[in-house]
Amino acid sequence: MNKYNQNLDKNDANFVPLTPLSFLERAKDIYPDYVGIVYEDRSYTWSEIYKRCIKFASALEKIGIGEGDTVSVMACNTPEIFEAHYSVPMTGGILNTINIRLDAKTVSYILDHSEAKVLIVDRQFHAVVNKALETAKNKPLIIDIQDKFADQSLLKKIGEKEYEEFLNTGDENFQWKRPKDEWQAISLSYTSGTTGNPKGVVYHHRGSYLMSTGSAVAWNMPARLNFLTVVPMFHCNGWCYPWTIPMLNGKTVCLRNIDIKKIFELIEEHKITHFGGAPIVLNMITGASEKDQKKLGHKVYVLTAGAPPPSIIFKKMQALGFEVMHVYGLTETYGHILQCAWNDQWNDLDEDKQNEIKARQGVRYPNTEDVMVMDPETLEPVPKDGKTMGEIMIKGNVVMKGYFKDKEATDKAMAGGWFHSGDLAVAHPDGYIKIQDRSKDIIISGGENISSIEIENTLAKHPAVSIAAVVAKPDEKWGEVPCAFIEKVQDKETSEKELIDFCKETLAGFKVPKKIEFCELPKTSTGKIQKFELRKKAKE
Repeated sequence: MNKYNQNLDKNDANFVPLTPLSFLERAKDIYPDYVGIVYEDRSYTWSEIYKRCIKFASALEKIGIGEGDTVSVMACNTPEIFEAHYSVPMTGGILNTINIRLDAKTVSYILDHSEAKVLIVDRQFHAVVNKALETAKNKPLIIDIQDKFADQSLLKKIGEKEYEEFLNTGDENFQWKRPKDEWQAISLSYTSGTTGNPKGVVYHHRGSYLMSTGSAVAWNMPARLNFLTVVPMFHCNGWCYPWTIPMLNGKTVCLRNIDIKKIFELIEEHKITHFGGAPIVLNMITGASEKDQKKLGHKVYVLTAGAPPPSIIFKKMQALGFEVMHVYGLTETYGHILQCAWNDQWNDLDEDKQNEIKARQGVRYPNTEDVMVMDPETLEPVPKDGKTMGEIMIKGNVVMKGYFKDKEATDKAMAGGWFHSGDLAVAHPDGYIKIQDRSKDIIISGGENISSIEIENTLAKHPAVSIAAVVAKPDEKWGEVPCAFIEKVQDKETSEKELIDFCKETLAGFKVPKKIEFCELPKTSTGKIQKFELRKKAKE
């Protein structure tokens, strides 16, 4: 027997299951009177937030919510969804945050599949939720969020109980439940299903704790930062920042809806230091009119993820005073597991080259054990030559427990001891990873693999292009050819011929789009372009 295992067992003194819920308790104990969350004319200190979460957890337990029970939340970025990240798991229950832009059929599916016992919902979504409840077999208790800053014309009562009234039925001295095991589930997030029903991704307490601490290290987040919730808290639990910010005694400022003018106002009013956002949001910021933009009085750090950003966006954001770091992750990995960590040796490169490097997905987060670009057939790493494509595969404590009630999909995703991302990428000689495409988005034309992202990055450099999305268009001769859909910059004109000629200046002939259409691009709630919709258009 190993002598270092002799009489050196785990016990209650030296082994406590990790949980991010402990961050709120610590904030309450050390910084009770610091403001932890702000939303319009409401603000709460850490002691007030803790008391509210404890009372709500107690109220949930009184109606029978306990270990393994699902509580769903369908809400904008307001204090209620932030509090649910604590109150629900404090009972041993599992928090299921629902995308507020889903249709009634999908919401109905999620309520049934998750077996939700309670649904906390903003009254603004009454139409979708009532329609979903008509077809759902499962009938959860409905608790309404009544928000005076919602669009009042859309507000109608859904449930029998209201959030504040329900919270006040709970006890202030409730003893919250630590997980018995850090592998215990903490949350359930549904991926946006482009075909068929979405899959339920299960997180555990250990992974949520490690993602929260790892994010702070990767982004060099200081104590007392001011964080703006641009990323919806229903998306990967807001990239786990509702758990990270209390750990740092930061202040969370809630943004109900994406409103660029409001973002600039909140940055100024609350001295916002950090926020995250998809490239589409960055595009909206850089493309906003001068009357909506405000001159920044301090540097603001921005994390971007959700879709590969064109390199030009870094230049545009920097010109406004934002410092952007590019990261990469998936719902299945609690958010980010790659970051474009900056090396000082790149400071001497010209601006275009620097922005090109910033557009890479980068290297693994400190909380991620391993990330490789691998041949999906052999599970062997591809050469680090910046050319050979493989699939990004991930291993570590921030890979999901699996897909809820879907063993087949879980086994497939974890085959060979690696999580298969479905993203195709190359590895550069310095180890930095750069996505080329989703496996389903790669264009195969005359036997040649074409990265849609490469074409999108080229088009994005044209001054009249706000956003570009490229998909495969069926072609009798070549099988598939690139087809581009363009959202133009306001008040700037261009033509199909002009953009095709622009692409010909830098792209090989077979990569140049054969068709360009100008339209508003279909997007998910997190700003990802819905390419499956564009593929349908291209076929037509």
